[in-house]
Parts: sequence; structure tokens; C-alpha cells
Amino acid sequence: MRKRSLFGALVAAALMAAAPAPAQQLTVWHDLGDNGQKWFAAMAEDFAKSHPGVTLRATNYPTDQWFGRVTAALNTDTAPDLIFNNYERVIRIVQQTAKVMDMRPVLAGVADKGFISEGDLRVASFDGKLIIIPIQPTQMALGARKSWLERVGEPFPTTWEDVKRVAMKFRDGHPDGKTFAFALEAAKPRDLIHMLDLFTFGAGLRHTLLDPAGNITIDEPRHALVLEEFLKTYTSYKFVAPDTINHSFAEMYQFIEGGRGGFFRVGDWNVNKWDSQAINGDFVVGPWPKFFADTPNGAVIGGMRGVAVPENSPHKDLAIAFARYMLTAPAQQASLNIMGAAIRKDLDIAALSPRRQAFAKPAWTLYAYDFPESVQTWYPELEAAFHQKLMAAISSPPADWKAFIGKTAGEMRELAKQLAAKKG
Repeated sequence: MRKRSLFGALVAAALMAAAPAPAQQLTVWHDLGDNGQKWFAAMAEDFAKSHPGVTLRATNYPTDQWFGRVTAALNTDTAPDLIFNNYERVIRIVQQTAKVMDMRPVLAGVADKGFISEGDLRVASFDGKLIIIPIQPTQMALGARKSWLERVGEPFPTTWEDVKRVAMKFRDGHPDGKTFAFALEAAKPRDLIHMLDLFTFGAGLRHTLLDPAGNITIDEPRHALVLEEFLKTYTSYKFVAPDTINHSFAEMYQFIEGGRGGFFRVGDWNVNKWDSQAINGDFVVGPWPKFFADTPNGAVIGGMRGVAVPENSPHKDLAIAFARYMLTAPAQQASLNIMGAAIRKDLDIAALSPRRQAFAKPAWTLYAYDFPESVQTWYPELEAAFHQKLMAAISSPPADWKAFIGKTAGEMRELAKQLAAKKG
């Protein structure tokens, strides 16, 4: 009887040793839409080769829902294994939950990471922690409708004076009130100030409103010039639709994809779709306008998407392994092919269209946005007040723009002092 029991135990142990590891499912929440679903599916298939039995369930939420669901899940210990989004959105999750792990030890376990720069790490950091592993820098350039340029007999413009000349031709050649020289946005602080960021950084300047030391920059001579011309784009130049003050991302995209704007922002994530759908390849891309003869103009790195692991991730060790995997060449190649961006510089771009190659291997100068909210936690409040001032000026333009900018700079300085003192 004992021999049978011993034999049965040995057989059972052998079967257990030979059995495959139990299946495990990781979960990730993102807001990247259908392309994000395709990208995570491609990574999951490749990851399973080195982690048999592991699957990945990716769930896409509209951005506003993503905030609410992630915040609630982390605060009620029902978190997903991983979250993926832009750095500033993860900052909000950190502020509201304090349950996102410091990713420095995670990154330390990655051997092949020499392509990640100090600037990338600075963007990915907040409040002394690395809150995301940087995966996709988001690059933005100026786009123009190719057929519109051909119709007015102009090449892609380089300087701001060139842009204005072409924009006037676009404007005056479409008096029907349905198409406009620029497709821009202004409704929310990040809408309008984001557009100003692109013109400012694209001109080779730093710090749209606030520098890292807390100094207001908008009345510095070169900043003031760009700001004045930017505001005239919405007002006296009549380059945009009158209701642009009500436009956010959705409305701006409707103008772009509906063929109602001659100039517009092109993100690296837009090009794949716009090559074959909506705009159907009727566009060219280049750097933002050159304002100063001694300063190169360029495209703008305006964001950084990355992966974070909640402190209460259900499968934390496996989630960390997947986060590290996202920096590997296969995962990054899939990121470039599907999402249009990747942080690695050693990827194959031969199969990409010429416009996609322009982003993947840029010949233009690149300027990185400075992410002031990662340095001064009170920056969003300052930006909201700045937005109100600009919106009032767009709605009722001042007689003297220079005086307006000087007065606004003084008010922003006073508010910055108050916010800094309040936040301690």
C-alpha cells in the first residue's frame, strides 16, 4: 500500500513538472484607439514566445474615461497590470492616487537602453520619480495641402514671412467662408497654448510661458514677437475660421481631414492614416516657420508616451517584465510601424512612406518641449490664467499688442509668485 502511494506521488510530481505553466493574463489600459489595440496585440504575440502561456488584454478608453477609470481602479485596488499614456496624463494619475511605482529600478534592469537620453528621462520624471518608461516620443511638424500650394504656385514655405504670404493666397483664394489658411484650435488651455508651443519651439525658442526657474518669458523680445504674430493669426490676419476659439482637437481634426485648412499640425501618428485616408496623401510636411535668421527652425517633440506599473498591479513581476520588453527592437519596430513613433534609433524604415520616413529619420532640427508641469506642479493653473487672457485678446483685439503682452507678462509674474508660495 505504501509502495503504491509512493509510486502515485512520484507520478503526480512528474506530471506536474512536465505540465506547462498555468496561463496568465496581463491587462493594460490605454487611449490609443484601434492602432493601439493592433500594437499591443502584436507585442503580446511576440512576448508570449519568451513567456509561454502569458496573454495580454489591452483595453482602449477615450482619454477622459481613461482618467476616471484608472484613478478609480488604483484607489480601490482593482488596478490593471499596466497603464500607458502621455507623461502629463500619468502625472495626473500620480497626483490623484500616489499609486504608480517608481520605474527607475525597472529601467535599471534593462541592458539595452543606450538610446534613451537624459532629456527622455527628464520628461518621464515627476516629483523625484521616474513615473513612466519612455516608449514613444511624439513629433510634430507643419503640414500643408500639396494641391493648395500647387494652385497658388508656391513651394513649401520656410520663413514666417513666407508662410504669411502663402496663407494670404490661401485665404483670398477661398472667399466662400468654408476653407481657411490655417486649421488651429483654441477652446481649452492646452489647445491654444499647445499651438503657441509649436510656433515658439519650432522657431528655436525655449519655454513658451515659464522657464524652469519660474521666470515668465512671454515679454522677452523674441518670445514677444512670436506671440504677437501668433495672436494676429487668429485676429487681424484672418487666417482661421471665426469660431476657432471654440475648437478643440476634434474640431481641428475635422477641419484638417475635411480639407478645410491649408496649413495644419501633423503628428507622427497622423501620417499613416493621412497617406491613404482622409487627406489621401495630399499634403507635404516640414519644420515650423523660421522667425530668426540666426536660429534654425524645426519640428517639435511635444510629448512622451510611456508605460507605468501601478503599485497594486495584480501581476507586478510579469508587468515589469512586459514594461522592459517594450524597449526591445521587436516591440519598438511594431511601435514605429503601427503607431508612427518609437524611441529606438536602430529600426528599419525602408517600408515606410516618404512622409513617414521624414519623421522616422528627420533631416530637420528637432526641438523638445520643456514640460513645465513636470518641474512646477502649479504650472497648469498659470497656463489656464494665461489662456483666459489670450482668449479675451482674440475675442477683442487690443489696439497695441506690445502693450498687451507687457501687461500680461506682469500679471503672470504676480500670479506665478502667488502659486509658488501657495504650493510651497
